[in-house]
Amino acid sequence: MRPIIKVENLGKRYRIGSRQPYHTLRESLMETITAPARWVRRAAMSSGRQAASKPQGEYVDALNEVSFEVQPGDVLGIIGRNGAGKSTLLKILSRITEPTTGQAELYGRVGSLLEVGTGFHPELTGRDNVYLSGAILGMRRAEIARKFDEIVAFAEVDRFIDTPVKHYSSGMYVRLAFGVAAHLEPEILLVDEVLAVGDAAFQKRCLGKMGDVARTGRTVIFVSHNMASIEALCSSCMIIKGGQLDAIGAPDEMVSRYMTSEIIRDQGTRDLRKHPGRSSISTPLMTSVALSSSEAGAVRIAAPLSVEATFAAPHPVRPILAVTIKSAHGAPIFGVSNRWTRQGFDGPALAEGKITCRFPRLPLMPGTYLLDLYFGDFADQTRDLDVIIDAVTLEVFPADVYGTGLLPRAMDGPVFSDAEWIVSSEGDAS
Repeated sequence: MRPIIKVENLGKRYRIGSRQPYHTLRESLMETITAPARWVRRAAMSSGRQAASKPQGEYVDALNEVSFEVQPGDVLGIIGRNGAGKSTLLKILSRITEPTTGQAELYGRVGSLLEVGTGFHPELTGRDNVYLSGAILGMRRAEIARKFDEIVAFAEVDRFIDTPVKHYSSGMYVRLAFGVAAHLEPEILLVDEVLAVGDAAFQKRCLGKMGDVARTGRTVIFVSHNMASIEALCSSCMIIKGGQLDAIGAPDEMVSRYMTSEIIRDQGTRDLRKHPGRSSISTPLMTSVALSSSEAGAVRIAAPLSVEATFAAPHPVRPILAVTIKSAHGAPIFGVSNRWTRQGFDGPALAEGKITCRFPRLPLMPGTYLLDLYFGDFADQTRDLDVIIDAVTLEVFPADVYGTGLLPRAMDGPVFSDAEWIVSSEGDAS
């Protein structure tokens, strides 16, 4: 069977540092008209200099000699750290950018969702953007019209379909964009980690839709940091590391390999100043994180746990710290934030300091967990200033919680909870 995607020795090099000077089209035309001889002479001299010496600047290889094949109907998951080259690979496959070396062959119509509202024009209405995006994907107008009602129902934007999308929330944007990409029946669907923008119900619908797409024999490439989704949805998985293909195989094997090799065992402390998990739009305010417990350095089931984040800001802030605890596979378990409790709202504003989140009785079963950190300021509660994914790992160890020598069963899930039992005869009043 011929593969539907064939990638051979794919490489992408970006130049960083100094920039080459450039002229606008208008300047070039004026120079050509007023002094053609001078322009030709300058172009020849410039060409000679470029041939004689290498351009100044520094280069970075986002991808380097990546080769793989994808068969029709496969669902390929791609995992790796931030900056590993995952999104660059998808941009090359979707023809947004050209590779520096190698080639990527795709045999079929491609639908891609790489950013929130990719291909949408903010001044056009939702209805207009559905037709525009569908046309970009190569669909006929009749085909778009046939799927239109289904797309709108999936996105749940029927009341706002004739409103310009610049007035949409980010959630409405991504719902409609995903609806177009998934419902217009491309042979190949490329999905980056944009599903994190939606709420839990929307993410569930998206995963269900991608499963439906795969069951119809179409091909899906799915980039995600949610390892549970990778294992549940994908038929194969590959790890991108430092711009290169590190390994490819069964999802459960690749997830296990990635978690053991890529997630640093930091023993409860981590310098956050150059953390690879920091969001690209964050202001780097958090400098370190430390986990501490009363159990002599080991965090045991039902023991207290403190998460202490130090920060340094350019101006005083009243700090907000949200902590999301995830399983080793990246699935969220629960989150807490003093934004909700208002603790610290009336405190002093500090340019440097620390904020501590304390769990009096850690409700986690033994295992490995990941902590995401979100830092904000009570002066502006509409956004997080600094976001670090997989900021620190947490190892929870067994303990004789009940004094009986018996432990809760791991098969019952990751959350530990206390409860009370009352035994009474059938005739006793409750």
